[in-house]
Amino acid sequence: MDRLWRFALTGAPPAGLGSSGLIRIALRLIALVSLAGAFAAAVIDGARSLADQKIEFTPMGRTLATAFPAKFAAMQAYVSARAPVLWDPVLLKLLYAPAALDLAVLGAALFYLAHRPAVPPGAGRRGR
Repeated sequence: MDRLWRFALTGAPPAGLGSSGLIRIALRLIALVSLAGAFAAAVIDGARSLADQKIEFTPMGRTLATAFPAKFAAMQAYVSARAPVLWDPVLLKLLYAPAALDLAVLGAALFYLAHRPAVPPGAGRRGR
């Protein structure tokens, strides 16, 4: 952990931690924040469902439109102009999916990408 603090203060990568290690740390941090957001969205949806006496899920599109109203409208116009095939079948399905599900899948995918490759038996791992 001391190496990471030195990196934060100096900006130079630590000796034992290459650029791939820094990318892994960044991916894990983003994945952790994404999973925390998924948990928060699930709690909010659960509380709303209990209050309304029916199951309700907040779509990702409504969440993004509430959080970033100007950027969300600009994103729709930009993607529709550049790649209309991408907007209609792909992004609309993601935006109609529950926010908790989208964030949980994103977090799990990022954790998978940040996973350290397996070491063959007997090879050992130096410079942990």
